Amino acid sequence: MKELVSIITPAYNSKRFIEDAIESVIAQSYQNWEMIIVDDASTDESIEIIQKYVNREYRIVLFSNDKNLGASESRNLAIREAKGNYIAFLDSDDIWLPNKLEKQIALMEKEKIAMSYSNYETINKDGLVTGKFLSPLKITYQDMLKTSYIGTLTTIYSVRKLGKIYFLNIGHEDYVLKLEILKKIDYAIGIDEVLAQYRITENSLSSNKLKSALWQWNIYRNIEKISILKSIGYFISYTYNGFTKYKNNS
Repeated sequence: MKELVSIITPAYNSKRFIEDAIESVIAQSYQNWEMIIVDDASTDESIEIIQKYVNREYRIVLFSNDKNLGASESRNLAIREAKGNYIAFLDSDDIWLPNKLEKQIALMEKEKIAMSYSNYETINKDGLVTGKFLSPLKITYQDMLKTSYIGTLTTIYSVRKLGKIYFLNIGHEDYVLKLEILKKIDYAIGIDEVLAQYRITENSLSSNKLKSALWQWNIYRNIEKISILKSIGYFISYTYNGFTKYKNNS
Protein backbone atom coordinates (compact mmCIF):
# COMPACT_ATOMS: atom_id res chain seq x y z
CA MET A 1 0.00 0.00 0.00
CA LYS A 2 1.22 3.51 -0.79
CA GLU A 3 2.49 5.58 2.12
CA LEU A 4 0.23 8.24 3.61
CA VAL A 5 1.19 11.87 2.89
CA SER A 6 0.11 14.52 5.41
CA ILE A 7 -0.44 17.90 3.77
CA ILE A 8 -0.02 20.89 6.09
CA THR A 9 -2.10 23.98 5.25
CA PRO A 10 -2.39 27.08 7.46
CA ALA A 11 -5.19 29.43 6.46
CA TYR A 12 -6.04 32.99 7.42
CA ASN A 13 -8.66 35.08 5.61
CA SER A 14 -8.11 32.88 2.60
CA LYS A 15 -11.60 32.81 1.08
CA ARG A 16 -10.35 34.05 -2.29
CA PHE A 17 -7.83 31.28 -2.92
CA ILE A 18 -8.45 28.34 -0.54
CA GLU A 19 -10.74 26.51 -2.97
CA ASP A 20 -8.02 26.46 -5.62
CA ALA A 21 -5.54 25.04 -3.11
CA ILE A 22 -7.93 22.31 -1.94
CA GLU A 23 -9.00 21.40 -5.47
CA SER A 24 -5.35 21.00 -6.47
CA VAL A 25 -4.92 18.42 -3.70
CA ILE A 26 -8.10 16.53 -4.58
CA ALA A 27 -6.85 16.38 -8.19
CA GLN A 28 -3.60 14.64 -7.23
CA SER A 29 -2.86 11.40 -9.08
CA TYR A 30 -1.39 10.11 -5.79
CA GLN A 31 -4.47 9.56 -3.66
CA ASN A 32 -3.26 8.36 -0.27
CA TRP A 33 -3.15 11.70 1.51
CA GLU A 34 -4.68 13.65 4.34
CA MET A 35 -5.00 17.43 4.22
CA ILE A 36 -4.84 19.10 7.62
CA ILE A 37 -6.06 22.70 7.42
CA VAL A 38 -5.64 24.99 10.43
CA ASP A 39 -7.72 28.16 10.25
CA ASP A 40 -5.95 30.86 12.20
CA ALA A 41 -9.00 32.76 13.51
CA SER A 42 -10.11 34.06 10.12
CA THR A 43 -12.59 36.91 10.06
CA ASP A 44 -13.88 36.18 6.55
CA GLU A 45 -15.79 33.17 5.19
CA SER A 46 -12.77 30.86 5.04
CA ILE A 47 -14.11 28.34 7.56
CA GLU A 48 -17.44 28.02 5.77
CA ILE A 49 -15.66 27.29 2.49
CA ILE A 50 -13.30 24.76 4.06
CA GLN A 51 -16.14 23.08 5.97
CA LYS A 52 -17.94 22.36 2.70
CA TYR A 53 -14.97 20.28 1.61
CA VAL A 54 -14.63 18.61 5.01
CA ASN A 55 -18.28 17.52 4.81
CA ARG A 56 -17.78 15.69 1.54
CA GLU A 57 -14.11 14.62 1.65
CA TYR A 58 -13.02 12.43 4.58
CA ARG A 59 -9.33 13.07 3.88
CA ILE A 60 -9.65 16.77 4.72
CA VAL A 61 -9.50 17.76 8.40
CA LEU A 62 -10.11 21.25 9.79
CA PHE A 63 -8.78 22.71 13.04
CA SER A 64 -9.66 26.24 14.14
CA ASN A 65 -7.54 28.46 16.39
CA ASP A 66 -9.47 30.50 18.97
CA LYS A 67 -7.12 33.43 18.33
CA ASN A 68 -4.62 34.33 15.66
CA LEU A 69 -1.38 32.47 16.38
CA GLY A 70 0.48 32.91 13.10
CA ALA A 71 1.58 30.48 10.40
CA SER A 72 4.28 28.75 12.48
CA GLU A 73 2.01 27.69 15.33
CA SER A 74 -0.75 26.74 12.92
CA ARG A 75 1.61 24.54 10.93
CA ASN A 76 2.99 22.98 14.11
CA LEU A 77 -0.50 22.08 15.27
CA ALA A 78 -1.09 20.31 11.96
CA ILE A 79 2.27 18.52 12.13
CA ARG A 80 1.45 17.24 15.61
CA GLU A 81 -1.83 15.82 14.28
CA ALA A 82 -0.26 14.36 11.12
CA LYS A 83 -0.41 10.59 10.68
CA GLY A 84 1.57 10.24 7.47
CA ASN A 85 5.12 9.06 6.92
CA TYR A 86 5.57 11.95 4.52
CA ILE A 87 4.85 15.59 5.37
CA ALA A 88 4.21 18.13 2.64
CA PHE A 89 3.31 21.82 2.73
CA LEU A 90 0.74 23.79 0.78
CA ASP A 91 -0.28 27.28 1.83
CA SER A 92 -3.87 28.37 1.29
CA ASP A 93 -3.10 30.57 -1.71
CA ASP A 94 -0.77 28.19 -3.57
CA ILE A 95 -1.47 25.38 -6.03
CA TRP A 96 -0.04 21.95 -6.83
CA LEU A 97 0.03 20.39 -10.27
CA PRO A 98 -1.79 17.02 -10.43
CA ASN A 99 1.30 14.79 -10.53
CA LYS A 100 3.29 16.52 -7.78
CA LEU A 101 2.89 13.97 -5.00
CA GLU A 102 3.19 10.99 -7.30
CA LYS A 103 6.49 12.12 -8.81
CA GLN A 104 8.11 13.26 -5.57
CA ILE A 105 7.10 10.23 -3.52
CA ALA A 106 8.27 7.89 -6.29
CA LEU A 107 11.65 9.66 -6.33
CA MET A 108 12.01 9.53 -2.55
CA GLU A 109 11.22 5.82 -2.39
CA LYS A 110 13.45 4.95 -5.34
CA GLU A 111 16.43 6.93 -4.03
CA LYS A 112 15.65 6.27 -0.34
CA ILE A 113 16.02 9.96 0.48
CA ALA A 114 14.57 11.97 3.34
CA MET A 115 13.67 15.19 1.52
CA SER A 116 12.59 16.18 -1.99
CA TYR A 117 11.47 19.29 -3.83
CA SER A 118 10.75 20.52 -7.37
CA ASN A 119 10.76 23.57 -9.59
CA TYR A 120 7.78 25.89 -9.35
CA GLU A 121 6.11 28.80 -11.12
CA THR A 122 5.08 32.11 -9.63
CA ILE A 123 1.56 33.37 -10.26
CA ASN A 124 -0.23 36.61 -9.46
CA LYS A 125 -3.51 37.12 -7.62
CA ASP A 126 -5.40 36.33 -10.82
CA GLY A 127 -3.59 33.04 -11.36
CA LEU A 128 -1.48 34.26 -14.29
CA VAL A 129 2.05 32.86 -14.49
CA THR A 130 4.63 35.60 -13.86
CA GLY A 131 7.87 33.66 -13.52
CA LYS A 132 9.61 30.39 -12.85
CA PHE A 133 12.08 29.19 -10.23
CA LEU A 134 14.48 26.42 -11.21
CA SER A 135 16.34 24.58 -8.45
CA PRO A 136 19.55 22.53 -8.62
CA LEU A 137 18.92 18.78 -8.60
CA LYS A 138 20.87 18.31 -5.35
CA ILE A 139 21.01 20.78 -2.49
CA THR A 140 23.12 20.65 0.66
CA TYR A 141 22.97 22.70 3.84
CA GLN A 142 25.81 24.88 2.55
CA ASP A 143 23.97 25.47 -0.72
CA MET A 144 20.82 26.50 1.12
CA LEU A 145 22.71 29.10 3.14
CA LYS A 146 23.43 30.94 -0.11
CA THR A 147 19.80 31.26 -1.18
CA SER A 148 16.42 29.68 -0.55
CA TYR A 149 16.66 27.15 -3.35
CA ILE A 150 13.72 25.05 -2.09
CA GLY A 151 10.17 26.34 -2.18
CA THR A 152 8.17 25.37 0.90
CA LEU A 153 5.21 24.46 -1.30
CA THR A 154 7.37 21.82 -3.01
CA THR A 155 9.02 20.45 0.15
CA ILE A 156 8.31 16.89 1.28
CA TYR A 157 10.18 15.16 4.12
CA SER A 158 10.06 11.67 5.59
CA VAL A 159 8.94 11.34 9.20
CA ARG A 160 10.30 7.81 9.35
CA LYS A 161 13.80 9.00 8.49
CA LEU A 162 13.84 12.33 10.31
CA GLY A 163 11.08 12.37 12.90
CA LYS A 164 8.72 15.33 12.95
CA ILE A 165 10.43 18.66 12.30
CA TYR A 166 8.63 21.74 13.61
CA PHE A 167 8.72 25.45 12.81
CA LEU A 168 10.33 28.07 15.02
CA ASN A 169 8.16 31.11 15.64
CA ILE A 170 10.50 33.60 13.97
CA GLY A 171 10.66 35.51 10.72
CA HIS A 172 11.42 33.29 7.73
CA GLU A 173 10.61 30.18 9.74
CA ASP A 174 10.03 28.02 6.65
CA TYR A 175 13.62 28.63 5.55
CA VAL A 176 14.93 27.68 9.00
CA LEU A 177 12.94 24.43 8.91
CA LYS A 178 14.60 23.45 5.63
CA LEU A 179 18.03 24.28 7.04
CA GLU A 180 17.24 22.11 10.06
CA ILE A 181 16.38 19.18 7.80
CA LEU A 182 19.45 19.65 5.60
CA LYS A 183 21.73 19.60 8.66
CA LYS A 184 20.48 16.08 9.35
CA ILE A 185 21.11 14.66 5.85
CA ASP A 186 23.80 14.77 3.16
CA TYR A 187 21.54 16.41 0.60
CA ALA A 188 17.99 16.70 -0.72
CA ILE A 189 17.05 15.76 -4.28
CA GLY A 190 14.88 17.75 -6.66
CA ILE A 191 12.79 17.08 -9.72
CA ASP A 192 13.57 19.16 -12.79
CA GLU A 193 9.93 19.91 -13.49
CA VAL A 194 7.45 22.58 -12.44
CA LEU A 195 5.11 20.80 -10.02
CA ALA A 196 3.60 23.74 -8.12
CA GLN A 197 2.54 27.37 -8.40
CA TYR A 198 3.47 29.95 -5.78
CA ARG A 199 1.19 32.95 -5.58
CA ILE A 200 2.85 36.31 -4.96
CA THR A 201 0.51 38.99 -3.63
CA GLU A 202 1.04 42.31 -1.90
CA ASN A 203 1.13 40.42 1.43
CA SER A 204 3.68 37.81 0.34
CA LEU A 205 7.11 37.82 1.94
CA SER A 206 8.54 37.59 -1.57
CA SER A 207 7.12 41.06 -2.24
CA ASN A 208 8.97 42.56 0.77
CA LYS A 209 12.68 42.15 0.10
CA LEU A 210 13.87 44.42 2.92
CA LYS A 211 12.02 42.50 5.62
CA SER A 212 13.27 39.22 4.18
CA ALA A 213 16.86 40.47 4.22
CA LEU A 214 16.67 41.59 7.86
CA TRP A 215 15.24 38.22 8.91
CA GLN A 216 17.95 36.48 6.93
CA TRP A 217 20.74 38.24 8.79
CA ASN A 218 19.14 37.24 12.10
CA ILE A 219 19.04 33.61 10.97
CA TYR A 220 22.74 33.55 10.07
CA ARG A 221 23.94 35.17 13.25
CA ASN A 222 21.45 34.10 15.94
CA ILE A 223 19.90 30.85 14.72
CA GLU A 224 22.66 29.18 12.73
CA LYS A 225 25.43 30.82 14.80
CA ILE A 226 27.59 31.58 11.77
CA SER A 227 30.61 33.87 12.14
CA ILE A 228 30.19 37.48 11.10
CA LEU A 229 32.55 37.19 8.12
CA LYS A 230 30.84 34.08 6.74
CA SER A 231 27.45 35.65 7.48
CA ILE A 232 28.38 38.67 5.36
CA GLY A 233 29.35 36.39 2.48
CA TYR A 234 26.16 34.34 2.71
CA PHE A 235 24.08 37.49 3.15
CA ILE A 236 25.48 39.07 -0.02
CA SER A 237 24.78 35.87 -1.95
CA TYR A 238 21.29 35.52 -0.50
CA THR A 239 20.36 39.16 -1.12
CA TYR A 240 21.59 39.08 -4.72
CA ASN A 241 19.79 35.82 -5.46
CA GLY A 242 16.65 37.11 -3.74
CA PHE A 243 16.38 39.90 -6.30
CA THR A 244 17.17 37.72 -9.31
CA LYS A 245 16.01 34.16 -8.58
CA TYR A 246 12.67 34.26 -10.41
CA LYS A 247 12.95 33.86 -14.16
CA ASN A 248 10.46 36.21 -15.77
CA ASN A 249 7.82 34.55 -17.86
CA SER A 250 7.95 37.09 -20.69
